[in-house]
Amino acid sequence: MELYLEKLRAEDVEELFVFECSNRAFFEKTVPSRGEDYYTFETFQKIFYELLQEQFECISYFHLIKNHEGTIVGRMNLVDIEKDKELGYLGYRIGETYAGRGIATKGVKLLLTEAANYHVTEIHAKTTPDNIASQKVLEKSNFSRSSIDENVAQTDFIHYVWRHTN
Repeated sequence: MELYLEKLRAEDVEELFVFECSNRAFFEKTVPSRGEDYYTFETFQKIFYELLQEQFECISYFHLIKNHEGTIVGRMNLVDIEKDKELGYLGYRIGETYAGRGIATKGVKLLLTEAANYHVTEIHAKTTPDNIASQKVLEKSNFSRSSIDENVAQTDFIHYVWRHTN
């Protein structure tokens, strides 16, 4: 499947809201819920425009993973960028219909290529112990397991790190 990353734009708000709502139950099987308010359009729209502001300020970069038809199949984000350390944090989610097809791995690799444009040479990521698919994606993408936090807000997390090598 041909995939590409597209930076989040104001025109994406409605399509992304539909994507998030239609995949909510699937996402919440492996990651903590974003809460009931997130799934009301008014709240989602407010959060969405805050994300665009972060992107404008180069604090975070939000991407949609799209297929050759231009359909959103997932999200790939580089957030909380610490410019002085050239460090950022990875977050991603793939829609249920597209899970298990290598899309997350391809999306992460596309984002790692973009990281140089954002002057980021180190990326941290975390996942829950039961999210084996995400662990495999990170390991295939040359992330190294760095630590495990137990019982952080009732959830355990496995931490990973990737560093750019010349």
